[in-house]
Parts: sequence; structure tokens; C-alpha cells
Amino acid sequence: MKSASQSLLFLVKFGCSFYVLQKYGVEASVCVGPSMEPTLNAQGDIVIFEHISPRWGTLQPGDVVVAKSPSNPHSYICKRVKVVGDKPFSSRFWKYRQRTPQYVPRGYIWLQGDNADNSTDSREYGPVPEALIVGRVFLRIWPMSQIEWIGRSPKISTN
Repeated sequence: MKSASQSLLFLVKFGCSFYVLQKYGVEASVCVGPSMEPTLNAQGDIVIFEHISPRWGTLQPGDVVVAKSPSNPHSYICKRVKVVGDKPFSSRFWKYRQRTPQYVPRGYIWLQGDNADNSTDSREYGPVPEALIVGRVFLRIWPMSQIEWIGRSPKISTN
């Protein structure tokens, strides 16, 4: 029979392990809204994302990420990486329905929703600091009928 101190020690170890796994490993989140259709459903999908890619700087164009919202630090967004500013990069993107040059500096990422006609993204708020990226989405687990791996989109074009 375990003593109270052994039970408490087990709970502390379990709590610490769970915290470390969630903070530095994998985490689940609900992505709701029309901006990522058809990749994700507007009604909401539960996705699993990992925290390793943003920490090691291995994000690439086409990855779907979860990030703190640049316009509201109390909410999170789910978007696709269009450009990683690992070096100074200049390109042209649609902004306010006109083609205007945008610059993605080092340490920043250009995020866009897959549903460009119904997405508030970097075309509105500009490049996003890499520090706001929480993780890279790799699996949709809900709805159960649509469980699938979420990979890098091969259709990403930076022109």
C-alpha cells in the first residue's frame, strides 16, 4: 500500500511530465473558421501540433501552423506558411485586392489562409514574428470521419 507521500510524489512527477510534453512536445487545439477551407472545416477541427519545428527553425512554406494572433494576443490563429524570412525576401502578394510589394525580413513569417477570399492574415497585418508561432500542425483528429495527416502543401508559390 502506497503512503501519502509516495502518492503525492507520483502526482507531482505526472504533472511535471504532462506539462513538459504539452509545452515542448505536442498539443491539441481546435481550429475554427473559414480561413483554412478546404484543408480544415469552418465548423471546427481538432488538430495536433508539435512545438519542435518553430524552436529549431525548420518551418517551411506550405506548413500549417498555430500562432498567437498578431492583432489579439489572447487568441490563436491557424494559417499556412507562405514565406519564411530566413533571409531577406521580397515578393508580391495580394493586399487589399491590389498587387503590392511586401518584404518578409529575417525572423518573420508570412501567413495566409487557404481560403484567400475569407481570411484575415499577413495580407492585413503583415509579416508575423517567428516568436508568435506556437507549433506546426501535423494531424487532424476530429471529426473522426476526416482523421488525416496534415502535410506541407506542394501548391505554395511566392510570386
